[in-house]
Amino acid sequence: MSFSRPIHFVYFDLDDTLLDHTHAEKAALQAMHASTDQPFGEHSFDTVHDAYRAINPGVWQKYAAGDYTKREAKVGRFSQLLERLDLATDTDEVLANRYLETYAHYWQPISGAFDAFKAIADHVPVGILTNGFVEVQQAKLRQFPWLSSASKAVVISEEVGVLKPDPRLFAEAAKRAGMQPAHILYVGDSLTSDVHGGVGAGWQVAWYGGRYFDHPDVLSFSSWANLTDLILTGS
Repeated sequence: MSFSRPIHFVYFDLDDTLLDHTHAEKAALQAMHASTDQPFGEHSFDTVHDAYRAINPGVWQKYAAGDYTKREAKVGRFSQLLERLDLATDTDEVLANRYLETYAHYWQPISGAFDAFKAIADHVPVGILTNGFVEVQQAKLRQFPWLSSASKAVVISEEVGVLKPDPRLFAEAAKRAGMQPAHILYVGDSLTSDVHGGVGAGWQVAWYGGRYFDHPDVLSFSSWANLTDLILTGS
């Protein structure tokens, strides 16, 4: 396993790459479901969680494509959830805000990711490139401030005006890094946003937790220690 070209800059995705978004999402919904004024009627937590997990990816795809406004993404996913649960939707905005407030209590790193980030940042310039609502992503970076301080560039899609996998976002990130695309490595977990986006921009990609992807510029990995060793010895 090796990179096809020397690595001069490493961008990291944030959610489900450095931070365990999946854990925080589930924990937030679980806390809301367990509360005394829980908003999901008689539905079990598994029913609520499964419905949300089915709805949310499609909402983000439409938001990334420009088919949804930010509000339609942020609030609309809860409108759809309440509709699917056959509940009144007049509390959708309250529910959306409550979810984000609760979600913030459960942010934590992916095991091994922070150590890898620190080790790689000591060797090559690094940055953060993330989709997500700007106020939420900024709050995550405030909670873990050394991620920003160690980064040469922090790029949040909403601030640029387009979301991954749009090549314009990757072009802006390359510009901020001051690097040619061919020598940038993107570390991320999403096949669509990160792998397709990175390859489409001419970057190399390390796909966290991914399967084999038949492309010379894509490596799949599951061990952060292995990725660190590869970058430290192979860049």
